[in-house]
Amino acid sequence: MKAEPASTENRPDNTAFTQQRLPAWQPMLSAGIVIPGFIVIGLAFIGIGVALFVTSQSIQVLERDYTGVERDSPCFKCSSTETKNCVCTINFSSPNSSRARQLSGVLANFKTPDDSCSPYEFSQNKPIAPCGSIANSMFNDSFKLYQVVNRSRNLVPFDGKGIAWWTDYNIKFRNPSNGTLRESFAGTVKPPNWDRPAYELDTEDPSNNGFQNQDFLVWMRAAALPDFRKLYRRITDGDYANGLPAGNYSLDITYNYPVLDFEGRKKIIISNVSWMGGKNRFLGIAYLVIGSLCLVMSMVMLIVYAKFKFPEEEP
Repeated sequence: MKAEPASTENRPDNTAFTQQRLPAWQPMLSAGIVIPGFIVIGLAFIGIGVALFVTSQSIQVLERDYTGVERDSPCFKCSSTETKNCVCTINFSSPNSSRARQLSGVLANFKTPDDSCSPYEFSQNKPIAPCGSIANSMFNDSFKLYQVVNRSRNLVPFDGKGIAWWTDYNIKFRNPSNGTLRESFAGTVKPPNWDRPAYELDTEDPSNNGFQNQDFLVWMRAAALPDFRKLYRRITDGDYANGLPAGNYSLDITYNYPVLDFEGRKKIIISNVSWMGGKNRFLGIAYLVIGSLCLVMSMVMLIVYAKFKFPEEEP
């Protein structure tokens, strides 16, 4: 069998794909195609924008600041002291019934934190688990909501399951599997700002502990901007599964998370959601603006086309 010359051994196969002989289609854009296209796209974007904006306007949001900076704030006494588990109460009324749909792996070698965890790598000559500044600053205020009926307070049940991203819970973070969770964390210490170690974050649900604790997962998904929201709980069970009825409510806040040192603010937000998610007017406005620009551009192109394609006859 005769070998091919060395100069042809590295040549690609003689096919239409490798030799770039595939047929190509280059559209010939004309005014008859571009102008109607811009009109169709503009109308479609305006329709979507109107739907998004109207839906966003129908979402009810109740927002209360509980930082406690102002002296008349119910949480002023908690913010001005360093007492742990200080409880303050905010009373509010819901004028309308909210009946829309409700707010719908860690490293195996975690005992050897790397430099990215600095300065929260070790404490008392033991590795911190979980390590790092984000974990150490985890939000730890807690809330209990009551409906006030005839001077009695009925507890509104909160659902803390499923508040984290599915990928965070099932893929990104994992609990160690060697022995019990307490045994797995042996030889480590909790972050300095935590009241309890990772294996005791949830004292009511033993399965909601360690690196797969729902509140921990929500906090570890870092926000991109300094002003952000974090999902705390959902209301999906009991008599309030279809939403909060109109009436008077009382919110007890266990105030633990300090923010005055860096001039931060804390707010509690109670909201329902729609098919598009939470309240977000920007998306609807963006669609309306782009759709309007497409229609304006189509009108401009139509005028230019009519002027140069069919020039007026001179007298």
